[in-house]
Amino acid sequence: MKNPLILPELREYIADGNIEGLQNLCESVPPAIVAELISGLEPREVWEVVRHSPPLLRAEIISQLEEEEQAALLTVISPADAAALIDDMPADDRVDLLKLVPEEVSAALLPLLPWAEREDIRKLSAYPENTAGSIMTSDHATLPADTTAAHAIELLRQAAPRKETIYYAYVVDKDRKLQGFVSLRKLIIAEPDALIQDIMNTNVLFIHADDEREEAFRMMQRFDLFALPVVNANSQLIGIITFDDAMDVGEEEATQDFHKMGTVGLLSGGIRNASPWLLYRARLPWLVALVFMNVLSGAGIAYFEATIESVVALVFFLPLLIASGGNAGSQASTLMVRAMATGDVTKSDWFRLVFKEVGVGLCLGLTMALAVSSIASLRAPEIMIPVAMAMVCTVAFGSLLGISLPFALERFKQDPATASAPLITSMADIAGVMIYFTIATWYLEIGVV
Repeated sequence: MKNPLILPELREYIADGNIEGLQNLCESVPPAIVAELISGLEPREVWEVVRHSPPLLRAEIISQLEEEEQAALLTVISPADAAALIDDMPADDRVDLLKLVPEEVSAALLPLLPWAEREDIRKLSAYPENTAGSIMTSDHATLPADTTAAHAIELLRQAAPRKETIYYAYVVDKDRKLQGFVSLRKLIIAEPDALIQDIMNTNVLFIHADDEREEAFRMMQRFDLFALPVVNANSQLIGIITFDDAMDVGEEEATQDFHKMGTVGLLSGGIRNASPWLLYRARLPWLVALVFMNVLSGAGIAYFEATIESVVALVFFLPLLIASGGNAGSQASTLMVRAMATGDVTKSDWFRLVFKEVGVGLCLGLTMALAVSSIASLRAPEIMIPVAMAMVCTVAFGSLLGISLPFALERFKQDPATASAPLITSMADIAGVMIYFTIATWYLEIGVV
């Protein structure tokens, strides 16, 4: 939907003061699409497009913009307009936004907000990043257990404009301890005088605010939850995590894992908005580290210089062999890292999976050995056997390394995604050189100098 042809039309509307046209755009097009259409405008132009819209709609459109665009907008509009905009945004979105703007901007805006909103922002901002509390919203609907279904519907009708969702209402006691939940559907079909405590579901899933946010994502994914209540250490309901925020967590975690598997540092703004300097810094450290690691491959080749001088044909198969070992290891580590990320496997599965991978690696190695033997029989028949043996050992070792390294990293409290393709490949290359030339030297009975 990011059509550059639309931007001149929007700018023409702004220049002509066509408020009706801008209002019609905002009110007739879904907020997410409006956000895409205006994302190419300057911050002041964005504000001119949305400023005449109803406050809640305006806040929803702005919430759909990239975080950097939202932050830039707050720096160009008046503090009063910025405070009103923040007040109308969902609780979790405004907290995230205030973390992005310069400290002097947030300091100027907070006093302009109502006391209740300031307190809410303070509480939500207190939770550490990567915890469930950091992604929850306080805009949730609650009901007392002793009210009737008819009265509950009326309460939800009044609260709906300021709540992120009312599909589920959570039942709490006088101390705000979570007792259960009731869906809007159940309220509608219940008898008007039925008590909430008689129709609510007491088998409620919840998560503690200090738990990892990835755990919230996994729970919501596993149980198909629309929202997940968050409680504190006293079992008091303090917020909910909605499915859209959980999906954002899943996407962010998957992106981080892909970056780590490619030995790339975290790009907070994405590659589209990243500067060349940021891309350079994100990719450089691992590339330099792998350069020094690969020096060991060169040292291995130098050690077997006599073997290479005796049978120069061995060099022809060297790239093929070490690449095969690295590719097998990368496949195994990719499967394992993803399985660990989704909770499909745990540390207790290590021995069984390693035993299985040994068999798979040997079968793969034997199959690839048959392929390389056919090439060696034409190119250099005298080294066909050591090449085939090296292929079996290299592929089996690469597979074993790929399956084991993620477990080892998790054992030492490191992210398994660090067992990336370049790292596995480099380690498999070093091992492949040593395995290949050791077998060749032994089989061909060549002295090593």
